[in-house]
Amino acid sequence: DFLNMYFQNMYKPIPLVYNLALAMLWRHQENVDLDIVKFLHYCAAREDIKKLVSKWWEIYNDESLDFRLGERRKNAESRSELQQITANALRGEMAKP
Repeated sequence: DFLNMYFQNMYKPIPLVYNLALAMLWRHQENVDLDIVKFLHYCAAREDIKKLVSKWWEIYNDESLDFRLGERRKNAESRSELQQITANALRGEMAKP
């Protein structure tokens, strides 16, 4: 609150819908409508938060949950085949079936 008062005439604050700090849910829950929030950030070093973040990264990095992985592999294979055909053409060779 002190920083808000200090910078009161120097900047226009970002609305909570785009800049909701997790602490607002703990301290000013009545000012938060979670149905319209687009971005939530947190500044907490508590163990439960660290575990939550760790679990999030574990899920995020799990390739089995990546629905585009197969598509990316196909594209990579197609690029590889195209590169081979191009290389053969530049060497004057015919692409073998």
